[in-house]
Amino acid sequence: MKIHYNAPVILTFSLIAFAVMMLSTFTGGMTTTLLFTAWPSDLFNPLSYLRMFTHVLGHISWEHLFGNLTLILLIGPLLEEKYGSNTMLIMMTITALFTGIIAIFFTNTGLLGASGIVFMLILLSSFANIKSGHIPLTFIIIVALFLGKEFLASFKPDTISQFAHILGGICGCIFGFIHTERKQRGRKS
Repeated sequence: MKIHYNAPVILTFSLIAFAVMMLSTFTGGMTTTLLFTAWPSDLFNPLSYLRMFTHVLGHISWEHLFGNLTLILLIGPLLEEKYGSNTMLIMMTITALFTGIIAIFFTNTGLLGASGIVFMLILLSSFANIKSGHIPLTFIIIVALFLGKEFLASFKPDTISQFAHILGGICGCIFGFIHTERKQRGRKS
């Protein structure tokens, strides 16, 4: 038996996030603060543009990283197989961009971690067996459980970025509906 690099986007993302955490450990968090946290800043700061994407690779602790990677590595390969590597990369990049823009330009705190991507994957997974003209009950339940919980938690003071979770989940919903619509149009032609 050979080991197969079965989900190149998910595995590469996970390995890079692991390497970023190693680097952060060796630099006392300096690299994460400088390059992998989306801080509120202005359009004239060139690092703002980089951080819009790289904040998903930075994590505050090993526990934070392993929590996110557990879900990413559990759900991601199945979705990458279903949607394809290029589509998965685009979905993850768009989710990072949207959460990064909100963090940089519309909040007063920094944002780091792949939780937005985790929530995108969770909501996207509920579209796995969608059929034309039907909304899966699993989708409704997942939205109620995950996004409802995050919405309610957003009223409590803590260091968790519920807006990134909610926005990631919204991205997953949009990607799922877009893919379903394209699939249905493809069947009609």
